Amino acid sequence: MPDELVVERRPDAIAVLTLNDPDRRNAMSDAMTERWKAAMAELRADAGLRCVVLTGAGSAFTSGGDLGWIADKSAGSVPALRDRMLEFYRTWLAIRSLEVPTIAAVNGHAVGAGLCLALACDLRYAARDAKLLVPFTALGLHPGMAATWLLPEVAGLPLARELLFTGRAVTGTEAAASGLVNRAFDRDAVLAESLAVAERIAAQAPVATRLTKVALSNGGHRDMESALRWESLAQPVTMTSRDMLEGIAAQREKRRPDFTGE
Repeated sequence: MPDELVVERRPDAIAVLTLNDPDRRNAMSDAMTERWKAAMAELRADAGLRCVVLTGAGSAFTSGGDLGWIADKSAGSVPALRDRMLEFYRTWLAIRSLEVPTIAAVNGHAVGAGLCLALACDLRYAARDAKLLVPFTALGLHPGMAATWLLPEVAGLPLARELLFTGRAVTGTEAAASGLVNRAFDRDAVLAESLAVAERIAAQAPVATRLTKVALSNGGHRDMESALRWESLAQPVTMTSRDMLEGIAAQREKRRPDFTGE
């Protein structure tokens, strides 16, 4: 059996995660979920990691949760289902808690929980012809996987309402125009373009980058004063680092800096 999740560790401190069940459009099965949980634990413990890129094998990013067991009327009671869904949500959304920037390379269709997984990443780049949709209500389901938080956070409440109420699919091109993804590319270029962004992120000072991710998490600061209080602490942390001295020296010497995270 193929590994449901392929983890590639690159020498530039970038990890590439590939959802790898193309025959099932990379559905988020129990087996894949377990592999994902283990991978998140490994990445969380990697102090040298600088960026993570997530993509799908084959023609889809991911078709979302495996709905086979949901259709089974013996799936369980409401309390049991709540516990199961909460564990599923928290396992997959753990990518949001990684300290380094994360990028979704949406190479194909991203459906339901699969789109939410992409939304949980910091940046998204999509194939122009990819279809992005959250068809929960069309299945008789309330949205899950933090869709009612992630969609408004990324694209704003008006578009979130439209997509969640109607289940309408948007293409990667339309998603880029509306801010649902950062940019759209031809399908065969999505991963390469995403990796190019990851390489640029990985080349920046890692402590400054991680602190910046904290500053922008969960929609950013609630007001300007909160931002100023955070920055007045976080910026001095980086001012005392060797990486800041290296960055200034590199700028003066007109060369690329060599940041070490110190």
